[in-house]
Amino acid sequence: QLHLVESGGGSVHPGGSLRLSCVGTGFSLDDYGIGWFVQVPGKEREGISCIATNGWKYYTGPVRDRFSIFRDKEKNTVFLQLNNVNPMDAGVYYCAKGKSQNPCPRMSPSDFDSWGQGTPVTVSP
Repeated sequence: QLHLVESGGGSVHPGGSLRLSCVGTGFSLDDYGIGWFVQVPGKEREGISCIATNGWKYYTGPVRDRFSIFRDKEKNTVFLQLNNVNPMDAGVYYCAKGKSQNPCPRMSPSDFDSWGQGTPVTVSP
């Protein structure tokens, strides 16, 4: 059965770093585009980064120069490296399997069909 499990969240100081992991079981992450989304209370889940099967990477404006998405094929894992974190980055981070090899241009939740349980990130001094 297909599963995604996120980990690596936690509390970080402003300016600090975290590495989030998204491990897949029951399928190969390399066969699909994989996205990272963040959700804060009272708001819609928002796409922030995505990696297509051809290696193309997408980032939203606020994270483009600070976050990095990459794959580890041997571990069947997609990572999201968060650098220079600020309070606006706080939220629950979800990874998701795309319905296609490149669901990245729109980063719409409707283009993804399997989700992990989320890992929380808090930012505090």
